[in-house]
Amino acid sequence: MESLKITTAQFENKSGDKEYNLFVIRRLSRKAAEEGSKVIAFHECCITGYTFAQRLSREELFSVAETLPEGPSIQALQSIAKDIKITILAGLFEKDAEGMIYNTYVCVSGDGLLASYRKLHPFISKHLSPGNEYATFDLHGWKCGILICYDNNVVENVRATALLGAQIIFMPHVTMCTVSTRPGAGFVDSALWENRHEDPTSLRLEFEGLKGKKWLMKWLPARAYDNAVYVVFANPIGMDDDQLKNGCSMIIDPFGDVIAGCTKLDEEIVTAVCSPMKLGHAGGSRYRDARRPELYREVIGMEHISELKVNWMEKP
Repeated sequence: MESLKITTAQFENKSGDKEYNLFVIRRLSRKAAEEGSKVIAFHECCITGYTFAQRLSREELFSVAETLPEGPSIQALQSIAKDIKITILAGLFEKDAEGMIYNTYVCVSGDGLLASYRKLHPFISKHLSPGNEYATFDLHGWKCGILICYDNNVVENVRATALLGAQIIFMPHVTMCTVSTRPGAGFVDSALWENRHEDPTSLRLEFEGLKGKKWLMKWLPARAYDNAVYVVFANPIGMDDDQLKNGCSMIIDPFGDVIAGCTKLDEEIVTAVCSPMKLGHAGGSRYRDARRPELYREVIGMEHISELKVNWMEKP
């Protein structure tokens, strides 16, 4: 297995404007390819937009969603990937033949759809159905997995994906800068984004503090470290509908170290080399080998009714 150069991106998507969002995806994908990257990852629902879905009726959301693999956005991604010679991971709303709607993330090459994954814990719209299976797939000789946003907060999902063989886990998000019960959490005033060129310091204090990156870094590196995997995190920057997001897309290695990270108050890409050597050298690989599942097989598998709570969406 050879080293693999991967890019993660951040940009400000436009709600419901697939043409614009795909235009940006093409531009950033070309830039990544020019830097020698073979893969580029974008954020959750980057093609369709995300937060605006909370206001859509079922009929409206269904009209935004697309079928796979024949939908126009998948065809557009395939065309971009073929022209630029890069593999693209991106998100959108999917609909199936039974009329179900999903929050889906896809991996597309010039040959077509390589993999798709449906979010296990969707919450932005009551009209979304949850996915019911993990996804692992081969990409340039590496075994990869996908977990979308909230899925990564349930630690069992990350461990399960790693145990299924994933060496790289793509973790697309639309996260941070929302109200929560944790200390320091809260929305960030959109006026700070509008004034970012004149006063970047005030915005950085919000983006990098407990409302944003400082919270993220409490847990995200641990997902990589504990499981000895590469984590490719992608998050939008700027306004996603009525919410301001702080970007900080990054790539974390199996040691839990950030080896590439976005820092601009703007769209940006960063690239890192994933080395096979780190997979076996990282402590997480030894800890996984030391597991004793006979002790906790029944504990982890106990009957449980899933209850999804999202503080910022709860009505007062």
